[in-house]
Amino acid sequence: MTVQSPSERSTDPLARLRALTEARVGLGRAGAALPTAPMLAFQRDHALARDAVHAPFDAAGVAAALSPRTTVAVRSQARDRAEYLRRPDLGRRLDPGDVARLTGGDWDLAIVLADGLSAPAVHAHAAPTALALIARLPGWRIAPPVLATLARVALGDEIGARLGARLVLVLIGERPGLSAPDSLGAYLTWSPRIGRLDSERNCVSNIRPPHGLGYEAAADTLAWLLRAARGRRLTGVSLKDDSDSHGGSAALD
Repeated sequence: MTVQSPSERSTDPLARLRALTEARVGLGRAGAALPTAPMLAFQRDHALARDAVHAPFDAAGVAAALSPRTTVAVRSQARDRAEYLRRPDLGRRLDPGDVARLTGGDWDLAIVLADGLSAPAVHAHAAPTALALIARLPGWRIAPPVLATLARVALGDEIGARLGARLVLVLIGERPGLSAPDSLGAYLTWSPRIGRLDSERNCVSNIRPPHGLGYEAAADTLAWLLRAARGRRLTGVSLKDDSDSHGGSAALD
């Protein structure tokens, strides 16, 4: 975002709007092109977005951030990042060699931390979001967090099913934008199994303080949705976030 001096803000009618958003507003022009500063900023942000898509997943670093909780590391069927980007279907299925890592149990919730399309988003935001959420679910039987490399959202369905979890929550790096290369998404699915549809999930997106949703606010919303999903035995288009009208996440305890 371009930083303006007080004098520039006082004379620029769009200054107040720019202060409220990271979007590109009123960039101006130099002849038929953009001025140098906005052009350089655009090229920088484009490079950050490309780097985020191709960045490797530091599963060990995320596991350390979740310590002392025990974690399980798995991969999808994609062999490398290039294949993952070309073949989304392979990112939705578990590597056969990792199936034995997932032991079935009587779990209320499985949490999957997956690189998705922005590993930096997961490195920065997934562990704090998961820990804030776990603190809001006393009494829930939560499986050891699963760290999934080269993963799409739907990989959580197979992971959750193999763990025997009633609900699965996938914290995953979202597709980078030119103002948000490190945005985390959270996808919640009741009764996970292979073949679930996107319409059967709930999503809380743009978790990336200070520019997006904060960890505590995201955890409040997710805790409410999880309790509502368990009570109604569903997720997706039939489950709406009515947490404000019910007095917050504790209303369904």
